[in-house]
Amino acid sequence: MNVNEIAQEIQTNYDIVGREHELKKVVIAHLAGQHALIEGSVGVGKTTLAKAVASHFNKDFLRVDGDERFTETKLTGIFDPPLVVKEGWTWNSFVPGPLTEAMQAGAILFINEANRLPEGTQNVLLPALDERQIIIPKLGTVTGENGFQIIATQNPEEFIGTTSLCEALRDRFVWVKLDFQDEEEERRIVKLQSQCEDEDTIKKVVAIVRTTRGYADLRRGSSVRGAIDLANIIRFYDSPTYEDWVSSAIMALATKIELEDGLEKSVEDVIREIVGYVLGDF
Repeated sequence: MNVNEIAQEIQTNYDIVGREHELKKVVIAHLAGQHALIEGSVGVGKTTLAKAVASHFNKDFLRVDGDERFTETKLTGIFDPPLVVKEGWTWNSFVPGPLTEAMQAGAILFINEANRLPEGTQNVLLPALDERQIIIPKLGTVTGENGFQIIATQNPEEFIGTTSLCEALRDRFVWVKLDFQDEEEERRIVKLQSQCEDEDTIKKVVAIVRTTRGYADLRRGSSVRGAIDLANIIRFYDSPTYEDWVSSAIMALATKIELEDGLEKSVEDVIREIVGYVLGDF
């Protein structure tokens, strides 16, 4: 089976809409034994792609969420004090962390927002990426078994509070970028993942959400998750009025968008404007 056939099979089996090009890249990275960095905005499907590829290849999938409190030992593992007293510094007294566990099992370690990990924790990844080895003090070397792979994600640098991975780490990944999908694909996603079946409603929902992404008053627009939430809410109105749309859009989108700095309008004001602008075209 070639890469195109693998990508098509994954799309079919895991309900992935579009993403042929990006999916092939993730598949190729896995087959080539390369660690992959997937970069894209919130809600574009980074985790979905990684999990689908792992499932297709029957790989265990261990997830770590980037957090400034995630220490080196949380990543590699710790010794259990009572067991150390009983058995000494042995493998039996060691509780492996997700990196060690993934290496020993030949699994995929998925690090969500890896750039949010502390610098010291990021540095632990370097020998695993380079040589597929790490050293556990008092125990020795752990070597990554066949199939071990790290797939990391990060949001674009223009996101507030987002910093890039250190150069040394970036140099050891291959890069896959995920942009927002086109309008037709987003409609298909909403129809697939929401409980709304009305095509006209879905068109309006997707149009509202896509408008948030280029709206002058917004630093960050909504992902397709906002469209899915809005579709699930608005479907409870038999014949929704403009105010029903505004109320539903505020519920669905207020937590998924960011206003520009210094803007005097409220998030409710901006959403009301967007809904009015979009519905005026229907």
